[in-house]
Amino acid sequence: MENFYIIADLKVRMKTFGRTELQARPYLCEPFDIEDFAIDSSTVENLGMIPVDDYFKEVSHDLREYMISGMLFYKNLLNHQGMMLHSSCIVVDGKAYLFTADSGTGKSTHTNLWLNMFGDRAYILNDDKPALRLVDGVWYAYGTPWSGKNDISVNTRIPVAGIACLERGENNEIERFCGANAIQAIMKQVNRPRKSEYRVKLLNLLNELMTRVPVWKLKCNMDPEAAIVSYEAMSGQKFTKEIKL
Repeated sequence: MENFYIIADLKVRMKTFGRTELQARPYLCEPFDIEDFAIDSSTVENLGMIPVDDYFKEVSHDLREYMISGMLFYKNLLNHQGMMLHSSCIVVDGKAYLFTADSGTGKSTHTNLWLNMFGDRAYILNDDKPALRLVDGVWYAYGTPWSGKNDISVNTRIPVAGIACLERGENNEIERFCGANAIQAIMKQVNRPRKSEYRVKLLNLLNELMTRVPVWKLKCNMDPEAAIVSYEAMSGQKFTKEIKL
């Protein structure tokens, strides 16, 4: 089914079905004459993935379409000062905090600690693949239809206050993260296109991101204290349950 969407403040004409079509419904809009780009997930030759059939051979038809449509969206996003960061993105008091790591490390577990600690002050913007865009010198995080197995996402944009590269640890510790190790950690969690022109765009965006947004290295356990430790460092404020006016 072909529909019209606003995703990450971009006009997207998208031909989808199944899971993608369902999760994209909050992003539906009135038809427009000129789009920023179009996606047809039945077209895979521009993915730069060889061989595509081998890559998806163990995946259901519906999940295959969901994965391909996401790849196409985030590839096109590079043409609009944007990128994907594999992360769980939580909003507290109108600011977005992203926690990135390999699958199974505990990103969603950690952001759930924030939800429990902050209550109505907090919500998940996107629990798997938020879009990031540089707009007028400010990095924003956006909800998208590609939002993980639980489809937790909100169709809005929020300024990014910080990014944490998360690791499991016995104690809760956080410190600023920079240099080659930080770049490598972030690079592991983004779509890395094969075509050189897109690689250049991605590297330029990563430089802008890490110049403008604080990046942290977080070692944490599952104790609620982990949320307080990370919040106080990344926000620069003391934890309080009082709602800010």
